[in-house]
Amino acid sequence: MTGLTPRRRATTVPRTRPAVLLLTLLAACATLFRPAAGASTAADHRTSRTRPAVLLLTLLAACATLLGPAAGASSAADYRYWSFWKGGADGWAYQQVGPAGNVPADGAVDGWRFVLSPDGGQDTPRPGPAPDFAAICQDTAPSGGHKRVAVVLDFGTVQDAPGGEQPPAARTSCASVPTAANSAEVLAAVAPPLRYDSGALLCAIAGYPHAGCGDQVAAGSDSGAKGGGSDGGPALGLIAGAGAVVLLGAGAVWQARRRRTR
Repeated sequence: MTGLTPRRRATTVPRTRPAVLLLTLLAACATLFRPAAGASTAADHRTSRTRPAVLLLTLLAACATLLGPAAGASSAADYRYWSFWKGGADGWAYQQVGPAGNVPADGAVDGWRFVLSPDGGQDTPRPGPAPDFAAICQDTAPSGGHKRVAVVLDFGTVQDAPGGEQPPAARTSCASVPTAANSAEVLAAVAPPLRYDSGALLCAIAGYPHAGCGDQVAAGSDSGAKGGGSDGGPALGLIAGAGAVVLLGAGAVWQARRRRTR
């Protein structure tokens, strides 16, 4: 069983493409405004006639490259899911295995945070309460054949919540479980009911959320957990630049026709 990641990873647009494309457009514009009146030979004259058409095709191809990422960027997404953490002296670290594969030692701290985020990693919001085993388990006495594991549950923010649900307040518990218990069994001991989907993805802890499981949400939507940021589409400046390129190409064709009619 795992509550580690949602079903698929969000896609992103390479940041280097706009810069490379800008250089290409500048080179094309330089070719466009290179004086053609100096063509003194028949070959030069034929080249001056065909250059605008070739340039137009180049500029249109550049526009297609410029606007192409918009379709791919639309697949970028955030997910609502329970992220899994381990606590230590340095704070929280993202778990690299699911709860069924993790067997915490006596004195360990398991952390859970409901998030709206891309699928996993150190940039995912951490649980709010500190991973303080001594404070969480101070009232739970050691027992033979059992271990004590502190559990921190952070139900996230209202912005993280699906369908207008109100997230419960964060809380901590101390689980006293058999020594061989894994983190899924630790969680079941202190935060029932748990809900899993058919693929064994952890959907709900202590009944929260009431529905849904690893649901996809468009990145940059108003319900996103992270403020600011872009929705992944092309910047307004780039779109304006693409429009300017089309106008330049049209102007090149018009100039070519005008020279031929003289």
